[in-house]
Amino acid sequence: MQINLQTILNNIDLTADWIGLRQVTETNTTHSMRDGQPQSNGRTKTKGIMVEVLVQGQFGYSATNYLTEKSIQKAAEAAYKQAISAANWGIHPFSIDQRPKAVGHYHSPYLKPLNSLSTQDINDLLFKVCEILKVSDKIVKTSALVQITETEVQLISSNGSDIYQKFLFITSNYTATAQEGNIIQTRTDNGMSGRCYQGGTELLELESALSRAKNIGEQAVELLTAPDCPTTTTQLVLAPDQMMLQIHESIGHPLEIDRILGDERNYAGSSFVKLSDFGNLTYGSPLMNVTFDPSVSGQFASYAFDDGGLVASREYLIKDGILLRGLGSLESQSRANIPGVANFRASSWNRAPIDRMANINLEPGNSSFEQMISDIEYGVYMETNRSWSIDDYRNKFQFGCEYAKLIENGRLTKTLKNPNYRGITNQFWGGLSQVGDGETVKIYGSPFCGKGEPNQIIRVGHSSPICVFDNIEVFGGVA
Repeated sequence: MQINLQTILNNIDLTADWIGLRQVTETNTTHSMRDGQPQSNGRTKTKGIMVEVLVQGQFGYSATNYLTEKSIQKAAEAAYKQAISAANWGIHPFSIDQRPKAVGHYHSPYLKPLNSLSTQDINDLLFKVCEILKVSDKIVKTSALVQITETEVQLISSNGSDIYQKFLFITSNYTATAQEGNIIQTRTDNGMSGRCYQGGTELLELESALSRAKNIGEQAVELLTAPDCPTTTTQLVLAPDQMMLQIHESIGHPLEIDRILGDERNYAGSSFVKLSDFGNLTYGSPLMNVTFDPSVSGQFASYAFDDGGLVASREYLIKDGILLRGLGSLESQSRANIPGVANFRASSWNRAPIDRMANINLEPGNSSFEQMISDIEYGVYMETNRSWSIDDYRNKFQFGCEYAKLIENGRLTKTLKNPNYRGITNQFWGGLSQVGDGETVKIYGSPFCGKGEPNQIIRVGHSSPICVFDNIEVFGGVA
């Protein structure tokens, strides 16, 4: 059913300082195989509208998937009542300044449209991937998944906003599990669904998929006979697919301003960062430069406007190791009186936007991979996150990886299994001693970042070069 949002907005019978309508339409198609056998070929579609109103300095929300003028009017009335009720207990007065007028559009880049591959084409690809993953009889399980998502978001408001954004998302996940006796090792394609991007079906190029699958299977078998990672304090080299998790957990989440203000404390924890730290805290070494950048073409969480209508732009969160800016929307910026970014994001039509990370990227340095390794007398190189644990303040952490190599006398030598490392956020980033150049940068992401009550699972992107950290505790065994 097609509706005219502007007409409906004009006809809403309500006295409010501001009214916004955000319509979201999302189609998800999932294809998966296990050991070459189809597990799912499903499609879901959701469509609905979030109505938001500003009354007496407070915002109220209500959503509906009945796309009629009468239903949307009812939702507006429910949002109005919610805002009036909140005004009696409000901790901060908001204004229309937190919902700036914005007009524009965004479309994910692509070379081949999403419909250029049929269900049969994708299943053929996944079958071939499973075949290639099984490099030997020691591979006891293979799996391959592709998820294709098309999302349209239209936002209009009573102060003249008119934004349309269309997103094309493709996520793949290839996994091989090897077993010999009681030893079991799993290798993935840069982590669970770590290969997720905006674009078309050019992202499912067969030759690249099969090449990666062969490497995944071979390394899973290789790990069966590898020794455990040693327990020592040493230099640690992290590949971009592990840096993704390191950035996400120890930079992204602790810099969310609503978390610092306490909004997430009872559910997802708080942060070691204080409001007074912005502009002052030495977060890491002078080599540490971190940006919020929703402008990167093809990265998973790129967009032109956030869900409050704020124009998205690249901003330094941390520059030369100093904390400058938080991950906070105009609402959180008003409450905290510190600079933030355009990160007011909702996971669907039936969720209100909250502070979320988007593309959080570690900027490249000047060191080549060969140079970094050659400078290390003894150390460990790790790839691909396997496990993570971090405290409620995003301070103390312990992470495990799938695959590692020992570094001896400036060379990568034997393979190590069950590698893990631990640290404390500021000390860890303070040990950043080398940052890879642009040739070492890789882009990954996750479709599964959870936060908020009710819970919202949202897409994030992270890019990073290879990095070296000094004086890090590493250890073996299953974390």
